[in-house]
Order: sequence, then structure tokens, then C-alpha cells
Amino acid sequence: QVQPVESGGGSVQAGGSLRLSCTTSGGDISTFSLAWFRQAPGKEREGVAVFDNVGTITYADSVKGRFTISKDNAKNTLYLQMNNLSPEDTAMYYCAADKEARASWWLLVRPAQIGVWGQGTQVTVSS
Repeated sequence: QVQPVESGGGSVQAGGSLRLSCTTSGGDISTFSLAWFRQAPGKEREGVAVFDNVGTITYADSVKGRFTISKDNAKNTLYLQMNNLSPEDTAMYYCAADKEARASWWLLVRPAQIGVWGQGTQVTVSS
């Protein structure tokens, strides 16, 4: 079973950039849908971006044009490039993997349907 491990979080000022990485073990990520979710204190977990197993990508409206999801199958690694960060992006960011053949737009809004999660990496953006 795929096990994701996130890295790359940190503290930045508004307008700055970070790149998150999610390294997986235990499976070939080319056969999985992979996603980034985030959860701020007191808020529900929300989808950020999903890269499904047929190559379709869906972004949350709040990050379109600022964040880019990508993956390197040879390295079994998923990335999230985050530019022009704002304090509203402050959250714990989680990498998730889904083996079922489900569309990226469907997974983006259904975190409860995804069974495999990493431990998360904290992103803090100061104004």
C-alpha cells in the first residue's frame, strides 16, 4: 500500500513561495490518484488540487493561478508549487492517495472517500 510522506512546509511572508513534496513508498504512483488537501485550525479539511490516475487535474478556486500540482512517476513523488501565498493559505497540508478510478473533480470535494493520508506539513504565511 502506498504511504505518503510530505515535506517542504515552512513559514513565509505574504507573496512568497513554497514547494511541497510528497514522496511515496509501497506502490507505483502512476496508478493512483494523488491529491493535496489542507486544514486550518477550526476548519474542515478542504481539497487544494487533485491529479487523478488518468492525468486530469482539478484545483480549488481559491488556489487557481497560484498553485501548481505535478508529479514525477520515476521518483514516486508528488509536488505542489505554491506562489503568491497569502495568510489565508496558512494550514496543515496533507498528501493523499486514492487507488479507485475516480475523477479529480469528485475527489477534490470528498476527502472522506480517500483512504491513504500522510502526516502533513505545516505552511504558515505571515502578513
